[in-house]
Amino acid sequence: MSQSAESESSPKPEPTPIDAWAESMAEELEATASGSDDPASHDDGATGADGSIASVAAELAQWKDMAMRARADLDNFRKRMAQESTDARRYANAALLEELLPILDNFQFGLQAAEADAGARNILVGLNMVAGQLNNFLRDQGVEEVAAVGQVFDPNVHEAVGQQPNAQVAEGVIISQVRRGFKLRDRLLRPATVIVSTGPSEA
Repeated sequence: MSQSAESESSPKPEPTPIDAWAESMAEELEATASGSDDPASHDDGATGADGSIASVAAELAQWKDMAMRARADLDNFRKRMAQESTDARRYANAALLEELLPILDNFQFGLQAAEADAGARNILVGLNMVAGQLNNFLRDQGVEEVAAVGQVFDPNVHEAVGQQPNAQVAEGVIISQVRRGFKLRDRLLRPATVIVSTGPSEA
């Protein structure tokens, strides 16, 4: 038998543990390299990063919106408190003045009675002086009388208690006043009680 035949028929040596470990590492490295070259894996990582950024941006936008709403609510609260404080000062005497109106009515009736009595001239002088003082006081407090006679009826400041035909006064215009009305600045204390014209009577 020749030497070449002996070499071909001789068995291959068994792999050592070192060889098996080397082969395993080579396969693992190859798999890792293949995964890193896969475009899909890069896309997955980018998608995950983009998703995290979008989530953080959405949360920041939400907190910003909440902060802006809270600031707007605070500004509105401050404005409301300032307006209420202003109104409280402007209309602090409203209740007192409303209680004073019936007294003014009675005084006005007494003044009219004195004007109609020829023997009460001296009393009328004193009553007119008091009337002037009352009017000055009301003006200083911001009270003004509601215009009535000759004005077009306004349900916001007038209260109609009757209607009468009148050939000289157009329909809807006030022809007489039963009781005076008053305003405290831009707030109505009491409407003027009036009689309104219905225009010329029908023949």
